[in-house]
Amino acid sequence: MSIFLDAASGKDTRRAPIWIMRQAGRYLSEYNALKERHGFWEMCRNPEVAAEITMLPLRRFPLDAAILFSDIMTPLADMGVEIEFAPGPVITRPVRTLADVRRLRVPGPEGTAPFVADAVRAVRAQCPVPLIGFAGAPLTLATYLVDAGGAADGHAGFRVWLHAQPEAARLLLDRLTDVTIDYLRLQITAGAQAVQLFDSWAGSHEPAVYDAFGLPYTRRVLAALDDLAVPRIHFAVGAHHLLDRFAGLPAEAVGVDWRTPLSTARRALPGRALQGNLDPAVLVHRPEALADRARAVLREGLGGPHVFNLGHGIRPDTPVGHVRRLIETVHAFDRHAEAGDDGKGDGKGVPI
Repeated sequence: MSIFLDAASGKDTRRAPIWIMRQAGRYLSEYNALKERHGFWEMCRNPEVAAEITMLPLRRFPLDAAILFSDIMTPLADMGVEIEFAPGPVITRPVRTLADVRRLRVPGPEGTAPFVADAVRAVRAQCPVPLIGFAGAPLTLATYLVDAGGAADGHAGFRVWLHAQPEAARLLLDRLTDVTIDYLRLQITAGAQAVQLFDSWAGSHEPAVYDAFGLPYTRRVLAALDDLAVPRIHFAVGAHHLLDRFAGLPAEAVGVDWRTPLSTARRALPGRALQGNLDPAVLVHRPEALADRARAVLREGLGGPHVFNLGHGIRPDTPVGHVRRLIETVHAFDRHAEAGDDGKGDGKGVPI
């Protein structure tokens, strides 16, 4: 087993493995060159191009895992959703009524983005490290469908809709849950060795609303992967107030954004591997401070298994040399030596 799979499965490894959310993205000149020849949606749907993009950062850096190049909106097209990217997702016909929801298809295991399975197989044939598959959580996918894509007000319209249309909301979330299960199982069956469920908008909801419209559906998705025996990573943004809910999810690892110290998350999520959580802004400027900030995060992660990552996706204006320096710093940090001879530490870490 690789060091990434060891840590993501719950082993307190001597060093923290590292991968970076959006590591195959716009900060790489090679990616931008490919994007000039292919539209974003084409890059996601063309298995050869998606595999090539997935491999770009692995050719530059000694990362400990790859993540498949795709988008959380990918499986929605087979539900009958028209999606454009300008540059973020734009839903041509938003889902607002019960009739809108009923028109959405649940294509089943064979009809949910089958080209993604081809991309997974193409990556696995050449990738020296484990491949992570991913999907969007039902609540986040529903947010984009109702609000027609992004929203400057933090998706307040979607929150209003949940209260105004609870029957439509539950039916929409049920259908998205079924599609997400099929989509993740497809990726794992094709060769993905771990999966991450992104819930980008979970943190915008109060606990009671999340309990009704988020938690049950996320739990269903993750539980449906039990028999496939791969590490499951759950990642929500701005969701410190929901950590106690995440503690009950069937996931081996929990991603933590940059706002919450890993030592705080460690106390709220006993027995879980933690993933994160350097602020992506740290990578952009002041390279002389980068190593110190990274080591501070690593010390915060002591006391249990830790997969190093950013607290959100890497910024497009990140210098490539800073990424290299970050990886070198993480790889050089001996967690067991820092924690003491028993390798366990006290989980307190240091302030960042």
